[in-house]
Amino acid sequence: MKEDYYEILGLSKDASAAEIKKAYRKKALKYHPDKNPGDTEAEEMFKKSAEAYEVLGNQEKRAKYDRFGHQAFEGGGFGGGGMNMDDIFSQFGDIFGGGFGGGGFSGFGGFGGGQRRAKGSNLRIRVSLNLEEIANGCEKKIKVKRKVQASGTTYKTCSTCKGTGQVTRVTNTILGRMQTASPCTTCGGSGQMIDKKPEGSDAQGLVMQEETVSIKIPAGVEDGMQLKVSGKGNDAPGNGIPGDLLVAIEEKEHATLQREGDNLHYDLYISYSEAALGTSKEIDTVTGKVRIKIEEGVQSGKILRLRGKGISSINGYGKGDLLVHVNVWTPKTLSREQKEFFERMADDENFQPNPEKNDKSFFEKVKDMFS
Repeated sequence: MKEDYYEILGLSKDASAAEIKKAYRKKALKYHPDKNPGDTEAEEMFKKSAEAYEVLGNQEKRAKYDRFGHQAFEGGGFGGGGMNMDDIFSQFGDIFGGGFGGGGFSGFGGFGGGQRRAKGSNLRIRVSLNLEEIANGCEKKIKVKRKVQASGTTYKTCSTCKGTGQVTRVTNTILGRMQTASPCTTCGGSGQMIDKKPEGSDAQGLVMQEETVSIKIPAGVEDGMQLKVSGKGNDAPGNGIPGDLLVAIEEKEHATLQREGDNLHYDLYISYSEAALGTSKEIDTVTGKVRIKIEEGVQSGKILRLRGKGISSINGYGKGDLLVHVNVWTPKTLSREQKEFFERMADDENFQPNPEKNDKSFFEKVKDMFS
């Protein structure tokens, strides 16, 4: 069932003409598409409010609506849902003052201000980073080829739209004379046309130029993530807005470290002798090498956690950890003397598996690793 026009505008049925106009203006400002980009619900409310005002703002139509309701407009007209967005904006000269396209309603840009500023196209590049650069953040200077406005290029007022960027037309409808506007196809809505351009520039007065762009990479970026450098894409002709440079992150594989979110993993291999007697080992981190101590009697599968030695969080939540996985290396070949030693030790109680309660299982270690 179609919504009541008075309810849409938040009015009672005895509202005055001034109150109706004021209520619609408030709704139009609140739900204007330029103020709510991409919001389909706001756009729908914007259309409903315009439809309600188109009927209640006209004394004759309001009288018909009060008597017959929505049935009074079945078969055509705005009451039947026939108007488009251009029809809606044609009302703004009355509601907001001034003629449509003449600058009377320009608070939100594109529709009432006349000219619209074109935006240049975006450029895309890929930047490869090693794990150290990702962990600490860095600044990269990249050479980019982009289109810029050629020196000596001048513009003149578009002869079709006379610099307004829009072409208006007036048509006779069953509701009366309706004025609509659309972007000028000659100048693309900019209100300007090429007057003079130097040799070697394209049809828009642009030339290709190589430029060194400084890109600040925040710590914690991930492979496939995309950063934006505003205004470093291709220029737009005239007084347009430059496009953006979109930077795709590519993470290089590290020789010894494996990344998992903000945490890093390192596989450390030690011998039987080192496991039994204890040792110290130098390992890689993203800030350089560090030496860690391995206690005597360490078991294969032991995980040592170096807190804060991982990757900085992209969201600013601190740093991850470096998890060192201890693996006791079993020799594949033994000399006769070595075999005799292990044969003698086969029944020795010190060589018999005897896990203590604090020696966690593999699954418990994995659980701790993610806690």
